[in-house]
Amino acid sequence: MSSPARSPRGTSVGGSALAAAATPPLLAIADRLSRALGALSFRPPVAYVYNPLEYARDAYAVYVARYAATAKEVLFVGMNPGPFGMAQTGIPFGEVASVRDWLGIRTEVGKPAREHPKRPVAGFDCHRSEVSGQRLWGWARQRFGTPEAFFARFFIANYCPLLFLEESGRNLPLDKLARDEQRAIAEHCDEALRETVRALAPRCVLGVGRFAEQRAQVALAGMGVETGFIPHPSPASPAANRGWDAQAERAIVDCGVELPALPSDRAAPTS
Repeated sequence: MSSPARSPRGTSVGGSALAAAATPPLLAIADRLSRALGALSFRPPVAYVYNPLEYARDAYAVYVARYAATAKEVLFVGMNPGPFGMAQTGIPFGEVASVRDWLGIRTEVGKPAREHPKRPVAGFDCHRSEVSGQRLWGWARQRFGTPEAFFARFFIANYCPLLFLEESGRNLPLDKLARDEQRAIAEHCDEALRETVRALAPRCVLGVGRFAEQRAQVALAGMGVETGFIPHPSPASPAANRGWDAQAERAIVDCGVELPALPSDRAAPTS
């Protein structure tokens, strides 16, 4: 019989300069969440649990120090990492090229304590690409031009930082876990989301997909924050493969958020 999979502490690299600086509020929230989730265990089909907030903490620390220092108008919240995004870079929807080339973040990345041979963590040397991250960060780049313009009003976070893998190496999304395991995770992730909203003071929180929207509605009830959703950009969603950018922008505008005009050098061609 398989033993329960835990969320053990992996290895991180470097971080002395970051540790010497004052801890950004979102990094402190992430550290508390990591410790709380690390005490949980999971039954099969969960066989491996990766926590990039531990082994890729340095990259996440740069992300929040650089881009979460001011209040935001809108907070996007994803569900949990995929194997080729945040699991590699420590950044939500963290497709390697987008994080490295547009966000300007590249740090050394450690390893999870238990690593599936079919899902190794190569950090910024990973050559696999995550389509969801390509679409989300690609949209931000197309619409806003620079990270500074995007993060002046928006921020992207994940509800849960853990990646779950089956024995085969198959990704097991958070919403497919056993109900009692989801409840145990929600106890900690709901509070972390509330703390994040207090720190960033957004007027609108948009789940990336319905699951994240539903968790935001529960966690943020009574806080006076509007919630909604944008479609998940996963290629597994047929709708997302039919003009995801336009669908996402309609959902953002429906939440009362004004988007900047596309600069002429990035405007979509007219037919």
